[in-house]
Amino acid sequence: MNLKEQIESYIPYNEQEECDKELMLQYINTFEDVLTRENKMCHFTASNWIVNKERTKVLMIYHNIYKSWAWTGGHCDGDEDLMHVALKEAKEETGLENLKILSNGIFGLEILTVDSHIKRGEFVSSHLHLDCSFLIEADEKEEIRIKEDENSDIKWIDIEKAVELTNEEKMKPIYKKLNQKVFEQYK
Repeated sequence: MNLKEQIESYIPYNEQEECDKELMLQYINTFEDVLTRENKMCHFTASNWIVNKERTKVLMIYHNIYKSWAWTGGHCDGDEDLMHVALKEAKEETGLENLKILSNGIFGLEILTVDSHIKRGEFVSSHLHLDCSFLIEADEKEEIRIKEDENSDIKWIDIEKAVELTNEEKMKPIYKKLNQKVFEQYK
């Protein structure tokens, strides 16, 4: 199933996801290059909500650009298999090797605003991330490590405290939604 079909078949969890699903499909139908950063207005990303086996903790990184505790994830860079992108990013940003996708496909849809910033010495204009998030399970005893060019810390956090730990107000409702889905579907 291609990305458009995956999003079309995704059942939104709430009003935010309904609205974001509609816009994502509109962007896919409007632009040919939504899978790459060549589209300076909007492009797809894949993010991860990494939980432990007991679903009591979530693994978060301290993101260098956003100066906040955050989930892992990254740009698709042309790869239409967002689950593959999600797993690759989770491994790169945490050092974990033994990851298990819990969600049967996409776990959440989010359109995220990204403020202008400097990345690797270059200015990046404000734009949108068309984000598909995935629920991943990892063993909290497995060794983790930071990825110095992207994050400066990494740790397992009580799942209930993850929302309040982030400095990004716009992410709080997203993390809260993901926690609600974990509690309803995977506890």
